[in-house]
Amino acid sequence: MSTLTKNHIGRKISRIRELRDMKQEALAQALGLSQQTVSAIENSETIDEEKLQAIAEVLGVSVEGIKNFSEEAVLNIIGNTLNEGSVINGNAYNCNFNPLDKVIELYERLVLAEKEKVEYLEKLLGGK
Repeated sequence: MSTLTKNHIGRKISRIRELRDMKQEALAQALGLSQQTVSAIENSETIDEEKLQAIAEVLGVSVEGIKNFSEEAVLNIIGNTLNEGSVINGNAYNCNFNPLDKVIELYERLVLAEKEKVEYLEKLLGGK
């Protein structure tokens, strides 16, 4: 990352927004601005503190988080998190529930829904 990018607040906002899986339109709507205005902000090297505070609130981060954002740090955190998890068959596996229990629970709900449908249809047919 170049020095220009490191100090480019607009690009940092853009990257945080993308990591939050938020579109420019959604950020614009939350801020009461147009999408074009958000695009201009993301292309600006500097932003006034009031706007930056509003953007930080919408993105769910602090102003300092935006100012100090580093994509390399994010990638390091993600990499370290995956490496610290349990490894099964070469894959990071950090599951805190039994997946089979979830599958059984899903099937039980599906069976119950089908039973309810059958009862409803029998009731409709019984009325004729």
